[in-house]
Amino acid sequence: MAERSEVVFVDGVRTPFGRAGEKGMYWNTRADDLVVKAIIGLLERNPSVPKDRIDDVAIAATTQQGDQGLTLGRTAALLAGLPKSVPGFAIDRMCAGAMTSVTTLGSGIGFGAYDLAIAGGVEHMGRHPMGFGADPNPRFLSEKLVGEDALNMGMTAERIHDRFPHLTKDRADRFAMLSQQKVAAAYAAGKIQADLVPVALRSESGWGLATEDEGMRPATSMEGLASLKTPFRAHGRVTAGNSSPLTDGATASLLASGEAARELGLPPKMRLVSFGFAGVEPEIMGIGPVPSTEKALRKAGLSIDDIGLFELNEAFAVQVLSLLDHFGIDDEDPRVNKWGGAIAIGHPLAASGVRLMIQLARQFSEHPEVRYGLTAMCIGLGQGGSVIWENPNWNGKA
Repeated sequence: MAERSEVVFVDGVRTPFGRAGEKGMYWNTRADDLVVKAIIGLLERNPSVPKDRIDDVAIAATTQQGDQGLTLGRTAALLAGLPKSVPGFAIDRMCAGAMTSVTTLGSGIGFGAYDLAIAGGVEHMGRHPMGFGADPNPRFLSEKLVGEDALNMGMTAERIHDRFPHLTKDRADRFAMLSQQKVAAAYAAGKIQADLVPVALRSESGWGLATEDEGMRPATSMEGLASLKTPFRAHGRVTAGNSSPLTDGATASLLASGEAARELGLPPKMRLVSFGFAGVEPEIMGIGPVPSTEKALRKAGLSIDDIGLFELNEAFAVQVLSLLDHFGIDDEDPRVNKWGGAIAIGHPLAASGVRLMIQLARQFSEHPEVRYGLTAMCIGLGQGGSVIWENPNWNGKA
């Protein structure tokens, strides 16, 4: 049996993320066009990649209907100008859709079935709110397989506060405020724009161009956050300010075997080390990245102390804090979300996993002293996903 192939993350891009809804910049833009734009941008950045050498395209979406339906990987590949010989498929693992696109195609590369693959995700939460049109089996509740809160992500976040009272609203608000500040600083330093694919916009007032994330609120203050309503529970702790906003956007990444990358002169930005997915009680889904990270570390033969950079999806501030608390990491550890996260940038569900990877890859290039990094996220219905990456720029010095 052949040895496992080296799996590398060659490149990743994304659209700017927009606010969901009629007032958002993508209200008149189709979901599939967003991911097509990302794929075209990815291929334009990597002109040495022969399009007919791409072995598969996996595109994730959580609500697979309308312009997010019809086997997105295949339709997006055709619309992006890939040859008809290139196959594709769609993936749904809710918030970890794009992450699962990467781990699925990465597994195919590791097995030797693929040389090159495109993995990404899209979510147009304005057109397709999470769970819209779904018909959950009534036995979930009648047989008490899950609690009533399991399908309400905000309530699952409130339950983390319940279970861990020391994870206070004040801590969550401070984490959220710092996320906004870190994203603003990263934009000011030109860290994020390099991986954004501009998108043409059509509105009643004419044409425009999306070049940056729409949901940022750099002036966020602790006083302002303290005054926000708690929509999920009276006198609760989860607010719009310490949660990710509803968001539209798309991501795309190019994966390759180490051999194919060398053949085509594609310098890898990251090497895939291990990954793990885990299930937890759906009513408290936000703790999912704890067991998935433990699983990924165990598979890699590493400990949490080996991780030099963390990109954690900020679905809710308290959810990230629960992982940091479990591993004994300070709320403001400089290794964590150096350029902020989803609270400021947005979380277009199935697209977000690759956004985490894009930011980690860019940080790897700036930090040759860091060998390993982690991308991790919680997943609806009680799951967590974690991927460990190695920095190809590592200089062997701690």
